[in-house]
Amino acid sequence: MTDPRESGSSAEVESRIRLGVVEFLNSQPIISGLDRLEDLELKYAVPSRLVHLLDEGHVDAALCSSIDYHRAAHELLLLPAPPLGCDGATHTVRLYSRNSIETVDRVHCDTDSHTSVILLQVLFRELHGRAVEIVPFDASAGSNWPDAVLLIGDKVVSSAPDDAMFPHQLDLGEAWKDLTGLPFIFGAWLARADGDADAHRLVCMLLDRQYRYNRMHLESVVAHAGAHRAWPDELAHHYLSNEIRYEFGPRQRAGLERFYELAGRHGLVELRLPIRWLEL
Repeated sequence: MTDPRESGSSAEVESRIRLGVVEFLNSQPIISGLDRLEDLELKYAVPSRLVHLLDEGHVDAALCSSIDYHRAAHELLLLPAPPLGCDGATHTVRLYSRNSIETVDRVHCDTDSHTSVILLQVLFRELHGRAVEIVPFDASAGSNWPDAVLLIGDKVVSSAPDDAMFPHQLDLGEAWKDLTGLPFIFGAWLARADGDADAHRLVCMLLDRQYRYNRMHLESVVAHAGAHRAWPDELAHHYLSNEIRYEFGPRQRAGLERFYELAGRHGLVELRLPIRWLEL
């Protein structure tokens, strides 16, 4: 792909592109090293906050909770750049319960992700035919765990409740794959539809290039990023190599569209249709 800054495009691309990103380990194969690019600025936030940075014009693109495509104040585009997804078990989006999953009627949910909370509700409606009460929960507050709690990200490894206390667990990525046979996209790159299309294409090129480089140097990424997040190296390498998926092809699009369809059908989000994808 031609870098728009080196082409004769009439649309000027801002000299400094601002990306909203998350600090979780699973994002490192995409973003590790981007902070060394002079023309790029990274702004860090939890997934649930990134869509607000996008809406407010503080970033040009962001790795948002995928459901926020339908919840933003502005019309958005889905960018065909490496997402945060899975094709089965994801390990770090997990429901913990003291009692059997079938009996759960209230879940305290980690407030860092919008998508995981909506996915949990979709799964309960599809698998058990009923709604579940959602209670916001600050998962960093300590060890005073409720009877059922949904955790996402590095906290599942660094500060999850004891398995002996919570013998009943559900990996949401695995449950989705069992239900639909499709991959799931937790985090997708979004941009405002009124933004510069050349800048959006440049973002996709940069992200794809950095991801390909980092995949070839995954041991270095793990060594640099895993230790201070309390991830054992072997577990971090397995997680990034086998559980988190970064492809965004036809199956991933189908999985995302199916998720949106079910979330809309169950009244969990008002769908913004048709879905707009950036064409490269």
